[in-house]
This record gives sequence, C-alpha cells and structure tokens, in this order.
Amino acid sequence: MTLTPDELKRFLDGVHPYDTLPAPRLEAILPEIRQETVSVGTSIYELGDDLQGLYIIHQGEVEIQDANGVQVSLLGPRNSFGERGLLRGGVAVTQARAVTDSLLLVLPRDVLVQLIDDSDTAARFFNRKGPVRPRRHDLATTMVDTLMARQPVTCPSTATVQDVARQMRKAHTSSVCVTDASRLTGIVTSRDLAEKVVAEGLPATTPVAQVMTPDPVTLSPASIGSDVLHMMLERRIGHVPVTEAGLLVGIVTQTDLTRFQAISSAELVAEVSSADDAARMAEITARIPRLLVQLVAGGNRHEVVTRLITDIADTATRRLLILAEQAIGPAPVPYLWLACGSQGRQEQTGVSDQDNCLIIDDAVTEAHMGYFHELAQFVCDGLNTCGYVYCPGDMMASNPRWCQPLKVWQGYFQGWIKRPDPEAQMLASVMFDLRPIGGTTSLFDGLQTETLKAASDNSIFVAHMVTNSLKHAPPLGLLRGFATIRSGEHKNHVDLKHNGVVPVVDLGRIYALRGQLTQVNTRARLASAIAAGVLSTSGGQDLLDAYDLIAERRLAHQAARVRRGSAPNNYLSPSDLSDFERSHLRNAFVVVKTMQSAIGHGRGMLG
Repeated sequence: MTLTPDELKRFLDGVHPYDTLPAPRLEAILPEIRQETVSVGTSIYELGDDLQGLYIIHQGEVEIQDANGVQVSLLGPRNSFGERGLLRGGVAVTQARAVTDSLLLVLPRDVLVQLIDDSDTAARFFNRKGPVRPRRHDLATTMVDTLMARQPVTCPSTATVQDVARQMRKAHTSSVCVTDASRLTGIVTSRDLAEKVVAEGLPATTPVAQVMTPDPVTLSPASIGSDVLHMMLERRIGHVPVTEAGLLVGIVTQTDLTRFQAISSAELVAEVSSADDAARMAEITARIPRLLVQLVAGGNRHEVVTRLITDIADTATRRLLILAEQAIGPAPVPYLWLACGSQGRQEQTGVSDQDNCLIIDDAVTEAHMGYFHELAQFVCDGLNTCGYVYCPGDMMASNPRWCQPLKVWQGYFQGWIKRPDPEAQMLASVMFDLRPIGGTTSLFDGLQTETLKAASDNSIFVAHMVTNSLKHAPPLGLLRGFATIRSGEHKNHVDLKHNGVVPVVDLGRIYALRGQLTQVNTRARLASAIAAGVLSTSGGQDLLDAYDLIAERRLAHQAARVRRGSAPNNYLSPSDLSDFERSHLRNAFVVVKTMQSAIGHGRGMLG
C-alpha cells in the first residue's frame, strides 16, 4: 500500500518529534519521505551499509541485530531505527530485518540533519544522551530567598554584650542582628565579641552598639547565591543580612551555603553520627526519601545523589560499630567492616537492603570469635532498625560464613577463582564490590590487589563471570520497544533495577576484573576502563551515556512515588513516559544490550 499525503501527515502527527512541528514545516518534508514496502525476512540493511535515511515503521515489525547477530530490539509501528549510524557518518552500526510484511517510511539523511538544525525538539529527541536536566538549585543561581534563614536572632541597640553572648549560646548561632523597629542598624558576630570585647577587656555591660558593625552591607531576597558568595569573599565576612524595603527579613551565613551545597545530607550525617541508639537513627534515616526528592529536584546527577545517600548508610554503620564497642567492650584484635552490593558501590537509592561482611586479623583465636559474632549481630540488627533491611540472601556479617579471619577470606576468593561454579560466580559478583567502612583498612589492601590479579589472570573464571553477568538482560521487546513483566503485582512494568542498572553494574565489574581496576563504583569503573584501554572510547562513552539515562530515570521514578506519598520502588510503567522519554530509554537499553553482546563474544573493545 502507498499512503496519500494526508494519510502520511495524520500518521506523523502522532509520532514524536514530528507531532511538535508547525504544520507548514511538516508539510514541507512530506514530499521528501520515501515509502518502502518490505516482505517478511527481507534484509533492510546490513552492518556497514551506507544508510539511505532514517527508517520509521508505519506497519509491521522489524528486528534490529548487533554486529554479532544478537537481537537488540524488536520494533513495531511508530518506532524509528538507523539514526545512530546515520548521525555517525551514515554507516550502519546494526543490521535490520523485516519480521513481518512491513511498510517503512524513509526520511533522507540531509532532511533529518536539517530538521535537527531547525527544531530544538528534534535536536533533543535525536540526542541520545537524553535531555539536559537544569540545576535549579545550583548555588550560583539560586535565589537568596531560598538560602536565607528567615528568623534571624535580633536584639535592640541597648542590649549588653553579655545579653548578646547569651542569645548566641541559646540559639546556637554566631551572629545577632541589631534592629530598631525591625529596621537593621547593625550586626554583631562571635568574632566581634572575641576581638572587641574579650581581647580589649571590656565589661559585660558594654552596650552592643559600641562593638557592632553599623549599617552592614545587605542583599535583597531577589539576589542570587553568587551575589552572597562574592560579597563574602570580597569583604571577608561570613554573615550577610537580607533586607526588603529597609526591613530585616533574613540572614545568610557561610554555614547556610555549606549546608545548601550538601542539600541537607550533611545534616542527616551529623545527626546519625551523634545518635545514641538505632531507634534514634531510624528517625533520621526515615527522612532519606524526602532527601532523595530534594536531590533529584535539584538537578543533581545520579552518582551525586546515590553517593550522598550512601554516605548516610556509611555513617550509620560506623556509629553502630562505636555503640557496639561501647556495649561489649573494645575488640580483642583488629578488624574491618566492609560493605558490598549497592552500599559498597556507593549507589544506594531510596530502596536498599544491607550487604556486608567482617574481616578479622589473623591473630584472632577461637575464644575471640564470640565477640565478633556479637558485634556483627549488633550492627546488622541496628542497620535493619534503620531501614536497611536484612539481606534476603543472608550476605551479612551476622552470618558466621561472612565473619572470618583474613586467611579464610583469602581462601574464599582463591576457591571461587579456581572453581567458578554457579555459587562461586554469584558470591564473587557480590564480594568484588567490597568497600571498607570502619576498622583497620590495611586488612583489605593486600586482599583486593591479590584477588584482582588472580581473577584477571584466570581466563576460565573471567569467562564464567561474563556468562553470569549476561543473566540480567535489558527489557527490550515489541511493546513500544519494551518487554514488560508479564504477571504478578508489577505486571506491565519494567524493573529499572534488575533489568536497568544491574546489567551495566555487571559489565562494569567485568571491565574492572579484566583491567585489575580497584574502583568499585560502576561509573568510576567504566571511566577507568576507558582510560585503561579495556573499553573503547566510543563504546565506553555510549555505555556511560546509557547508564546515566537509565539511572536518572530510576531516581526520577522513585522521587515521583515519594512525592505522591508512596514508597519508592524500581518498577516503572512505560505508559507513564512520553514518546520522547520512551525513545531515549529504549535506545539506552539497546546500547547496554549491544555492549553485553560484544563482551559475550569477546569484543569488550567495541568501537
């Protein structure tokens, strides 16, 4: 069949980004589109072919295969393909075959390039790095109204310096604004009290007006963070009052700027580090979902969000170790508590269980082991109370298997590498993500170096690890490019953890093994693999971009659930996404699938 111009226009009116084009612009490209009918089984293009243009499926199904003949996508109507190679020199980097009789629309390359130049929407759509998220809460551009404390401590000019000092102590602040009927007349700081009162030996009854800075510089609520920072640096001050129409409405301090830059994660860390028990910690960690919302809304990159959230878990663990030693006494020999899993990789989100272990100095005796089992149970129970629930697979230090002397751990890793059976592959996948949290870190240094070398030198072990890593496949299928869960509570959803970020985590671990790279964080592993030549620059950058997009989408989904009053999870309904979002997410999954295929066929240096 051949579509008439009106039929073609109606079809493209429902396909993004063409649906956003002004009618005259869309009508102008209609004559340029070639219609191609292909029969079932027909090759549309092969790897390395010169591409004729961008293909849009009007009717039928098309299978996309990578360089190894592995299916990376099965596409239906309204999906397009070929753009990756088309925009990279015009040479196909995949191969396409019609699964059913199909009608394809072919948009010539020069028309596509012109469309991208003319339309910001089209440019964003075909930029497979995904949309740029604005940092609405960047310090330099945030309004002072957001940064300031709205109820600054004040006093009249008749107050004494002793009165002011007492106010500072009670309010835990380092400055007091001097006002007259809400109008700012001066400011006095703890530094003023030290240098002008104590150092000069002035009496406690000295009027504050005698030592304050009169008529201090101020800013308005409409100023931005960079105005505050520049003023502080230029004038060497740490406090800037905020006034509006002459009236004091707030104050910004260096501490406010520091807190803002950490977006309140520092506050949670500080509170956890001084908590007296796990119950108090739980009250604090219960605020993590709201922190997630703030961090995501602030436009922070996913690796920053997960790092800040993981810092809280690290602090809770170290605090529990301290409380454990206070309760049962000091350790008889040195030990090291380590995290694995998402905490080990510093990739915790709003949904995290605990994965940890304990390495004990070889000087430990059997009589000492009861102490360490008690310590491990104390900490694991405390983490569970804090919301880091017990590991379903019992990968915790409270399991005696994972609370052992260093020599036993060396034996574990040597055994897994020499005999890579399924259990060994699973355990190695978890334990290769170990990161020291608290204790004597030197217990891990030699173990990590020796293990990485032994693992990378054993090609059979690496091959088994590669096979194991391919068990988690990106959710690619026909339904708008996604294969969703078929039944159960999460039917018609995509698992953004096990089928989204985990495949990339597994790839990063393999690259780290091959290159003997010590990084544990997934993104750091990928970047190091590129720098070390384990992963090609082009393939590695594609994978980084894909990982960023998938991880960002996962966090955005969790934050959206928290805003709606639901618990965060990893199950996304594709129907909640726009065509733009679906297309970019699908393409990210295609990149991951392609890289899995490459490493599975021994082509980790995919170009």
